[in-house]
Amino acid sequence: MKVAFVLGTSGGGTGRHVAMLAAGLVRRDVPVAVFGPSAGQRDFGFPAFTAVEISDRPRPGDAAALRQLRALLRAGGFSVVHAHGMRAGALTALALLGSRNRPPLVVTVHNAPVSGGMTGAVYRALEVVVARRADAVLGVSPDLEQRMRTAGARQVGHAVVAAPARPATAAPAAPAAPGGYVLGAGRLAVQKDFAVLIKAAARWGDAARLRIAGSGPLEASLRALAAALGVEVEFTGLRDDIPDLLAGADVFALPSQWEGQALILQEALRAGAPIVATSVGGNLAVAGPDAALYVPPGDPDAFAAAVRRVLEDPALAQRMRAAALDRARELPDEQDTVSAALAAYRECTGASCG
Repeated sequence: MKVAFVLGTSGGGTGRHVAMLAAGLVRRDVPVAVFGPSAGQRDFGFPAFTAVEISDRPRPGDAAALRQLRALLRAGGFSVVHAHGMRAGALTALALLGSRNRPPLVVTVHNAPVSGGMTGAVYRALEVVVARRADAVLGVSPDLEQRMRTAGARQVGHAVVAAPARPATAAPAAPAAPGGYVLGAGRLAVQKDFAVLIKAAARWGDAARLRIAGSGPLEASLRALAAALGVEVEFTGLRDDIPDLLAGADVFALPSQWEGQALILQEALRAGAPIVATSVGGNLAVAGPDAALYVPPGDPDAFAAAVRRVLEDPALAQRMRAAALDRARELPDEQDTVSAALAAYRECTGASCG
């Protein structure tokens, strides 16, 4: 077996997932090749990488990327092609059109579509291409799996996604106490909606400090919002000690507008952090009913109320910490992730896929 991975622009979870799969297959003596934007190689260090500039939005270079990808896939002698993300999946499906002895195409859908406007319309068109052309579609959350079934995908399964192991060096935190902090972590971009978290912090006042770990295009506007609201926010930038930050947090906050499966949520569970998250995508499927409080997206009042509830009730916080650690024991690891992918590939190459 020889596997090609194709991915587009990735700022985090998707790239880490592909890197885990590719490295895991190599350790099992399965040859791989990875095709995607050059920035991904810098961030994730994929094995056997070739740059193909697949962006997250339509651009003039798409035709050139399609031609390059078609040539690479036809020359590679691959047993299966595994694309990640809707744009990468659709582009790969088009690249494989007309190929002799076309390898099976597996597409993992990592995120919900952007709704409304031209961007939403384009995404829905790509979704139809993937549903009709992929031999198998894997979704990282139940809502995405159902969406692809509705779009007409022939075979839909669940993508097993594990957060990379990053052991903490600090001891687990004690229950919430005055002067503690609420932690948000992730890319400072529209999806993660840290603006709602900053607005919520203005409502919970001095009950806890707010720390936000990560970088991204919205950092300047988020700093300006915090200043305008008079909220003291520590923007830590990118950190390599996220497990320690999680272990020391009184609450981990995930205010996302949408999610597929947030790897940081798995890390929060492993750290035993009480969680306040939005009720979107795969959040409930990952964290379960007891380790987190769930609120609607885009509602700073509800978010602030949930955070204050955890901060003001040490017994609740302790129950949530215990539930998080219990849930963490059920999470998949790297071996589970690689084994599940191999099972999907073997099913397709055994002619029972599609």
